[in-house]
Amino acid sequence: MLNRIAAISKKEIKQLIRDKRMMFVIFFFPVFLLIIFGYAVNFDVENIKIAVRDNDKSALSRDLISTISSSSYFEVVEYYDNNERANTILNEGIAKGILIIPIGFEKEIYSAKKDVKIQILLDGVDGNTATIIQNYSLAAILSFNKKLNKMATSKIGVNFETPIDVQSRFWFNPELQTTIYLIPGLIALILIVTAVIAISLSFVREKERGTIEQINVSSVRILELLVGKLFPYLVISFINASVILLAGYILFGVIVNGSYALLIISTLLFLFASTSIGIFISVIANSQQVAFSIATFVSLLPSTILSGFIFPIDSMPPIIQVLTNITPAKYFIVVLRGIIIKGVGLNAFWEQWIYLLLFSSFFLILSIIIYNKSLKKA
Repeated sequence: MLNRIAAISKKEIKQLIRDKRMMFVIFFFPVFLLIIFGYAVNFDVENIKIAVRDNDKSALSRDLISTISSSSYFEVVEYYDNNERANTILNEGIAKGILIIPIGFEKEIYSAKKDVKIQILLDGVDGNTATIIQNYSLAAILSFNKKLNKMATSKIGVNFETPIDVQSRFWFNPELQTTIYLIPGLIALILIVTAVIAISLSFVREKERGTIEQINVSSVRILELLVGKLFPYLVISFINASVILLAGYILFGVIVNGSYALLIISTLLFLFASTSIGIFISVIANSQQVAFSIATFVSLLPSTILSGFIFPIDSMPPIIQVLTNITPAKYFIVVLRGIIIKGVGLNAFWEQWIYLLLFSSFFLILSIIIYNKSLKKA
């Protein structure tokens, strides 16, 4: 019995060594998982981009802005004077928050008023992040209050602990419901996993059954084959997207605030990008087992950790931020949150469409090149 077990084990080891792709998945996947969880998974919000409208333009208002921007948590990306600009800044994600300093700020401070008001507008799409930003901003204001108290005591002989009253408002998601923030990410995650796995297994199944040889000798061109294979999965995935969105409305009250036409086009572009990954996997994989492993690896993990679905990309190290471009879910989630939650138009996310088209074109062209080379070798 021991001899038979040893023989089977020897045979299995030889098969694993011959299968280079599976060996790569077995040994690379745990290391990759460790690196991603070690560096990308971070609930601390850093490098928060804020815009500033300084209506007072006084020495004290500039001192307040300097105090906030000197913190490692905040980065002032824009100063603006137009009221309408605030909508654009938050709609297009230029900044996560806006600091508004009123006229007469310095005058009221030195008149020893207790309720000197400033306003902070926050992007409330991600309730957890918005709450953290609010807490950080309040801590920065408290630090400025202490500094201001010393200045005021020395100048006018008046001691006041909290001269500034901060009023925060959350846009897009006033109640800070996490579900509203997560639903778009869940749509992207489910669609990419199902699309990539389904299309990759479909092609590899042809290889295992030997029917791919019949297709190769027929008059069907590679582009026709790809399109014919893609279409059913595009339809199925699109139906899945509709069902998920409907369930989000029925169960969680998530409504589409933007254009349904833009949502449909965006979903089709994303599905096209997802299925192009599946086609690429099917071209390089020779068995359904390998195809399933690779498809799960390249779709599930990056879409969960690197897409901005749960963890803010801006808080990741620069190297990891570059790595986030490997998944089309990163671009689609930006579009979904813009359309569903913010109700913005094409001007806020047209770049994401271009990324999705380039992503799809790259993998489709690469798949055709590899497939044609394999035919020549055969």
